Amino acid sequence: MGITITGISQSNLWRVGILMILVTLGTQDKSFHRLLTCLEELIEGGFLKEKVVVQAGHTKFDSEYMEIFDLVPMDQFEELITEAEVLITHGGVGSIITALKKNKKVIAVARREEYKEHTNNHQLEIIEEFSKQGYLLPVLEIEDLKDAIMKIPGFQPKEFKSNTENMMAIIQNYIK
Repeated sequence: MGITITGISQSNLWRVGILMILVTLGTQDKSFHRLLTCLEELIEGGFLKEKVVVQAGHTKFDSEYMEIFDLVPMDQFEELITEAEVLITHGGVGSIITALKKNKKVIAVARREEYKEHTNNHQLEIIEEFSKQGYLLPVLEIEDLKDAIMKIPGFQPKEFKSNTENMMAIIQNYIK
């Protein structure tokens, strides 16, 4: 079972002035229905009125409220992150750092071993660490997603500074 990479037409990208939430579930080969079900309930209940775009990976989920894609090409994914005001993501470091580099507000929801969403609970540790440092709002239990969304307007994440140059210098010095 492969993943379909879908291009997003310009008409599917946000129109100016409309708040967008981008949800990214990564490429893990296990489903993350728990997060999408919770979002669907928040939309159906009228709590979320913003447009929600989902990069779902292997998670198959039908929704009349959310725009869902398996995967999108990286350039369009970067554009979606740029357009989004909020990113709701799994606890993957790559997704979190990509959003932080673009100064986005991030809500991170861990894939959990007990729900067969991952092979272990390392995403809990990742989310807790980024949260302790002030970079994101954590959702350790799915019931807390609504509260995290309510905190977004007043949340000012710590500015992320990449350490790539320092790491490259260390590697280059090691090689020499």
